[in-house]
Amino acid sequence: MAAADRGRDYSLVGEDTRRAETRGLAKARWYRSDVPREELKRLMQREDGPAIRDTLLWIAGFAVSGTGAVLTWGTWWCVPFLLVYGVLYGSSSDSRWHECGHRTAFRTQWMNDAVYHAACFMILREPELWRWSHARHHMDTLIVGRDPEIGAQRPISLLKTAMKFLGLLQAKAHFVKLFTHAAGRMLPDEATYVPERCWPRIHRTARVYLAIHTATLVAAVASGSLLPLMLGGLASLHGAWFHVLTGLTQHAGLAEDVLDHRLNCRTVHMGPIARFLYWNMNYHVEHHMFPMVPYHRLPELHALLKDDMPRPYAGFVDAYREIIPALLRQRRDPDHFVERRLPATARPFTPGAAVHVALVDDGASDAFSRP
Repeated sequence: MAAADRGRDYSLVGEDTRRAETRGLAKARWYRSDVPREELKRLMQREDGPAIRDTLLWIAGFAVSGTGAVLTWGTWWCVPFLLVYGVLYGSSSDSRWHECGHRTAFRTQWMNDAVYHAACFMILREPELWRWSHARHHMDTLIVGRDPEIGAQRPISLLKTAMKFLGLLQAKAHFVKLFTHAAGRMLPDEATYVPERCWPRIHRTARVYLAIHTATLVAAVASGSLLPLMLGGLASLHGAWFHVLTGLTQHAGLAEDVLDHRLNCRTVHMGPIARFLYWNMNYHVEHHMFPMVPYHRLPELHALLKDDMPRPYAGFVDAYREIIPALLRQRRDPDHFVERRLPATARPFTPGAAVHVALVDDGASDAFSRP
């Protein structure tokens, strides 16, 4: 039966889950471009310097914008400071969560973990849960019924997408999960990719998160001011728009249920400010194909792989010129997708060309592909 007739079940416990497993799409072997082993080994070398520099700049951005917001609170002058603070808090934390979750940003692991936990709180994601969620996303990228992180589900809801730009849906989902986990329970989808031995840590963390949110609310009430909330939880909402804007460029409108990241990911050229906020995740095909390459080396990897890749997008306008019509058409025809065309120099897509992800032991952060 055609997908347009039966619809899609994006849960991880439904008919599409069984269909993906039957078709050999679960834990499958993915295409990977040829890269000389020594060159890939060089690119995968971790170092602290770039991430320390960028993290100090990030902290400085918080200090300047946060101080400005405090000093100008009660006047219109606080608005630009809060806008900058919000993007740093509610959007740039997305890429920091992501890269430090892979444990490739820093060579020193406690630095990865420190930034990861701080960024998780800002972006409204529970750290243990999202390590495993993201490992599954890399293992089964855009495989319907397997990938828990498909953001643009067909047919897309325009209202829900608009609410994402305001951070409302993310906040709702986050707090539903927090209360569920704090009560010592897991959601059915989560139980399919998080080992049971990890559940107690998730439950404890949820209780800590709720305590912090409660303390922030108490501080706001006690001070008679919204400022503690504007610099805390509400910044995750009014600053969410940029990470949604960049996030949709990653996969929206592209092919589902294929085993080639060149067909279900986008690489989009962006300016230096966007790349700093996004930590080079605009090189998204390259990242998915070789997720253990640190963010600061992705431009080098991009240059190395360009002859085996579809045309990169020139910027946000170029990407959204394709994304918006595709999503609108998918509302009428859920089977529609944007077909990425490979250059003549590229190797053809052959399922099973390379091993991708193997989920191992306790550290989902170590579960990404290795050469």
